[in-house]
Amino acid sequence: MKIAVVGSYGVGMTMRFPQFPQSGETLMGGVFDAGPGGKGSNQAIGAARLGAEVSFLTAVGPDDFGLAARALWKVEGVNDSCVVTGERHTMVGFILVDADGENRIIVAAGALDELTPAHVEKFRSHIAKADVLVVSMELALPAVLASLKIGREEGVMIVLNPAPAVKLPPETWEAFDVITPNRTEAPVLLGLANDHGLSPKELIAKMRAKTQAKIVMTLGSEGCLVDDGETVTAVPAFKAKKVVDTTGAGDSFTSALAVAIAEGKDFLECVKFAAASGSHSVGIAGVIDSLPTREEINKCLAQ
Repeated sequence: MKIAVVGSYGVGMTMRFPQFPQSGETLMGGVFDAGPGGKGSNQAIGAARLGAEVSFLTAVGPDDFGLAARALWKVEGVNDSCVVTGERHTMVGFILVDADGENRIIVAAGALDELTPAHVEKFRSHIAKADVLVVSMELALPAVLASLKIGREEGVMIVLNPAPAVKLPPETWEAFDVITPNRTEAPVLLGLANDHGLSPKELIAKMRAKTQAKIVMTLGSEGCLVDDGETVTAVPAFKAKKVVDTTGAGDSFTSALAVAIAEGKDFLECVKFAAASGSHSVGIAGVIDSLPTREEINKCLAQ
């Protein structure tokens, strides 16, 4: 299996505490931790842990965070030969996690905003060799669009993880094979000011009118809705023993989905495999530590 990932790397600075502060409120008693993150990097590492040969494109800064990133990818077996060292700082994200495991995140992109279509073009040979290309949207939109365009030109299966969501240009809806929005991202992708009370199935129907791609709407503890172009099927979530941290669950889901697709599994089986991966992740604090091995996913599937 060969997976190409175009996405972000950043350092997540996490504060855990009993409840989110109100506006103007200062709370004491939090627990702080810092560690590697970024959707693209998480997805690349997640796929590598599941046995895929992974090539990754992102941009980091000329700083200690960037050096630590390259050391991490070496340990995890991710090919970083095309990763760009920019002029600005490595991306950082500040993550607040409450007692229920829910999170709020704000990001300073830094060098990541320096990634251009020209850099993506230099990554073309890795995309061309891949069974699946995974693209997330923490990058500047021109780099995202260039990745999708090159993936199409090279005939590669493309999974778009549309986070953080923006309104997609009309031509982009035919530039991927699978899209994985969550309940809040779907209205943004469609350009709706709000969802007008639309149900997940109604949002999927609006997306279906724009694309021929398979649509996987993730609904957290409620599982997923999968529209394969013919039917809409509910895939239930795998129950986690305890929800500790939801921060990396989406990336765990995406990486497992890409690996299962590359292996040629039936698409609903791919989604179940991904759902089991996400379920495993929410029970473990920290993103990298929570990314499962294949044995851990199979254990979840068996239960």
